[in-house]
Amino acid sequence: MTTRGVLYVHSAPRALCPHVEWAIAGVLGTRVSLDWIRQPASPGTWRSEFSWQGQAGTASKLASALRGWHLLRFEVTAEPCPTAEGERYSCTPDLGIFHAVTGIHGDILIPEDRLRAALTRSQRGETDLEAEIAKLLGKPWDDELEPFRYAGEGAPVRWLHQVV
Repeated sequence: MTTRGVLYVHSAPRALCPHVEWAIAGVLGTRVSLDWIRQPASPGTWRSEFSWQGQAGTASKLASALRGWHLLRFEVTAEPCPTAEGERYSCTPDLGIFHAVTGIHGDILIPEDRLRAALTRSQRGETDLEAEIAKLLGKPWDDELEPFRYAGEGAPVRWLHQVV
């Protein structure tokens, strides 16, 4: 079963850009050439986005191929399909990688065992429940990536025509 998604490279040093393309090509099994534009949120870095189509699990393969590269910020999304939930991966140099399962409307779905563990840690006084839930929702990653998400000059713009 195939799904589709988007890879957002929010910032990459120029020297890393061809390596990002090679990593994507290695996962998808086809040549990839991205359109790179300057990232105004981090001078000296570049940004790009790439729509892809592949088997369920492709998002995790893309995230694995790119994770751990110093100074690379990216997100990978996959739409749900009949055999798999949707996914979202976010990665920053400081925080590492975040993974979330997403529903048909893009909402993050948190497994009950992770919620129970967060509640238990909070009840023991090990952590604050609000902070634990924020981590489960990927808030630290969203906070760090938000300045990089804004479209700068020359960035592609997606016009949405369907209201859900």
